[in-house]
Amino acid sequence: MLKADYLVIGAGAMGMAFADSIIHNTQSTLIIVDKNNGPGGHWNVAYPYVRLHQPSAFYGVNSKELGSNRVDLTGYNKGLFELASKHQIVSYYEQVMTEFLDSNRVQFVPMTEFHEDGTLKSKSGSLINYETTKVVDATYMNVSVPSMGPPPFKIDGKSRVIAPNELPKELGSAQTYTIIGGGKTAFDAILFLLQFGISPSAIQWIMPRDSWLLDRANIQPIMESLGMSMFHQNASIAEAKDLQDLFLLLEESGSLMRLDKTISPTMYRCATVTKTELEELRKIEKITRGSRVTSITENEIKLTHGSLPNDDQNLNIYCTSDGLAKRPTKAIFDKERITLQSVRTCQQVFSAALIGYVETLYEEDDEKNRLLKPVPHPDETNDWLVSNQQSGENAINWSQNEAITTWLASNRLDPTSSMTTSRETFSEEQAARMVEIFQRVAENGPRLRALIANS
Repeated sequence: MLKADYLVIGAGAMGMAFADSIIHNTQSTLIIVDKNNGPGGHWNVAYPYVRLHQPSAFYGVNSKELGSNRVDLTGYNKGLFELASKHQIVSYYEQVMTEFLDSNRVQFVPMTEFHEDGTLKSKSGSLINYETTKVVDATYMNVSVPSMGPPPFKIDGKSRVIAPNELPKELGSAQTYTIIGGGKTAFDAILFLLQFGISPSAIQWIMPRDSWLLDRANIQPIMESLGMSMFHQNASIAEAKDLQDLFLLLEESGSLMRLDKTISPTMYRCATVTKTELEELRKIEKITRGSRVTSITENEIKLTHGSLPNDDQNLNIYCTSDGLAKRPTKAIFDKERITLQSVRTCQQVFSAALIGYVETLYEEDDEKNRLLKPVPHPDETNDWLVSNQQSGENAINWSQNEAITTWLASNRLDPTSSMTTSRETFSEEQAARMVEIFQRVAENGPRLRALIANS
């Protein structure tokens, strides 16, 4: 019989960030269960060349730094703060779990799944009895990567189809490479091929949707970077005549980017790249847009609109997992159940840490849910409006809560912490700009709602 105050389902990034807040702000005990044999969630099965898409400075748990906060001097991320690799992240979470266990307030139960009937069952088939006050669902965001399942289309004959995980060992084994998918996993696969000498002319890209992209240079742990990005973003919201005009203004200010300026993207999923990476991706000229793969045979790649030839010298790489699915939002705090979701757009780990902290502040669910309203993960372009509008409303509520404001100012997972530090560290010009930024966040709530209504 396992006993604890909290049962946390999932030892991925969100589950670990929540647990860290509980451990460092209370004397509560936790049971953490995971279907994998160690902590780290999807990072355990991600492709080997993956890196964080935003700086390591904002990732992990609040109590422990990830990386050395250095600036990269080479590569696609040159001049920007470091991005941890898959292996660094998995190792980091192993260290964090060890520290959790050393506290004598955490029990980790790997290779075990939680079932909706409330039972815990190990992969060996054993039922595990437990007694707990609250259950924390850290799996609701449903993170997935291609290696977690088969491709979402039929494969016939001797066609060569692989997940991105297998790409390093297959490098050089084909004359042509077909990348299937329009998201960040597809970007990473293409950049990997180009980095190791595959000619752009040997790569073809099946891209169902074009996407609006975030510039990583705007998401750095320094006030000048993030502050100016927020300034331009809110200026664009204030000036936009309609949705189309808004995205053009966001692009003009550098807040958003796109692969092809002649094509209006229909997707926005927080994908983050550098300008260097974008220039590399633009080298791919063989792009089939607006179609999805339905099946691959020995001789043909069948699409929803038309087909492409296939042969044994072509390697197909499917990058089509949903990553972070756009899921219906639900109340985060519901009696004995806590469902971890984003409370700031594109910041899942920060969100889980803040949920853990707010859980320690109040007894009543109503007050906790008032402060932390879920922000749905975006998928389509209109979702940029919805996610930013709800994020802005949450930020206003937090700014009026002294405990949360103090916590944010010293929280390493919060990208805006460099902007909420004591104004004594700012020049007069910086302090004035910071005040204007937060004023615009408050003022633009009604404007965003109007754009949403007319979109």
